[in-house]
Amino acid sequence: MGNTISVCMIAKNEEKNIKNSLECARKFADEIIVVDTGSEDATPEIARSMGAKVYFFPWRDDFSAARNESLKYATCDWILWLDADDIIDDLNIERIKELKKVLPQEKKRSLSFSY
Repeated sequence: MGNTISVCMIAKNEEKNIKNSLECARKFADEIIVVDTGSEDATPEIARSMGAKVYFFPWRDDFSAARNESLKYATCDWILWLDADDIIDDLNIERIKELKKVLPQEKKRSLSFSY
């Protein structure tokens, strides 16, 4: 089947940003995970309407705990974590699609790239 990518993000009150971010992610991600940390706006509903799997985690003033919560739901071969206001341009979306084809089959704990 090849390499698959889960996009993971945490969000709180990001209704103005999350749709644009998820529109980008949908172009290459095989799965999108959003962990909501207590939104009082439509963030969870927007994420769900964009095809994301939405989970809830109470904010504990700890970004790493929330981020780790999102990572535990990922089921794909590789994980890319984004902020809810991140936008990936079309050139880099195509680069990610190409990268998926050549990622090593032997999984590593992480890869980093200079850009």
